[in-house]
Amino acid sequence: MKAAPVFEAGNHRWWVLYDQDERRVIDSNIYIVESNGQSVVLDPGGFEIFPQVLAAVAEVVPPTSVAKAFVSHQDPDIASSLPLWNACNDRIQWHVPSLWEGFLRHYGALNAEFIGIPDEGGSMMIGSQKLEFVPAHYLHASANFHVYDPEAKVFFCGDVSAALLPPGHSIWVGGRQGGESAKAFDEHIQHAKFFHQRWMPSGAAKKDWIDRVRQLDIDILCPQHGAIYAGENVQRFLNWFDGLTVGTAIYR
Repeated sequence: MKAAPVFEAGNHRWWVLYDQDERRVIDSNIYIVESNGQSVVLDPGGFEIFPQVLAAVAEVVPPTSVAKAFVSHQDPDIASSLPLWNACNDRIQWHVPSLWEGFLRHYGALNAEFIGIPDEGGSMMIGSQKLEFVPAHYLHASANFHVYDPEAKVFFCGDVSAALLPPGHSIWVGGRQGGESAKAFDEHIQHAKFFHQRWMPSGAAKKDWIDRVRQLDIDILCPQHGAIYAGENVQRFLNWFDGLTVGTAIYR
């Protein structure tokens, strides 16, 4: 598993941990946000990849600095490592959707400290930085949140903007500085189309999310799977998603 910087300004940093070549399980991007010596893990990954994730975390921050974890929804690829993290550090606070608390306990770690996020969202502090929980319900889980960092202008968007890419892909769509090439975006987004049509069930939920996100100042869009969007590619994605028909597995 590799670690790459996403954002850095003084002691405020974002990192992405990713694996370009793993094909036995669905690939997952794990994000670390660090501020003033304290860190949070966003969607910390599945049980099967925990050793690789922990090793990659140790490359960028001291594992003892991880004070909090965020779980956007209940899926195993992002949350089934919960008991392993808790075994390493039972002082981690777990920020999870309130609707999923009882379900997430089934992964184990009954003694873990859960802090439920209400449907309308909320926020948490990490070091000196405030991170905001933005509702993304039904995209694709019935209770689901994304994370916005207004200082860094970074938006962690979970499964929205995710793509299932071939081995060896770049972690950036069209390059680190924002993908000025519309051609690079067009080539990339073909790997995202089926994922969004199949996993996003609601056009109304999609519109609500787009309306919320367009009000935010975002430079970098960080998905749970695939490559990161920056610069002009952020708006390119929003425009593409706005025009996409979703919920295509409903047959009559």
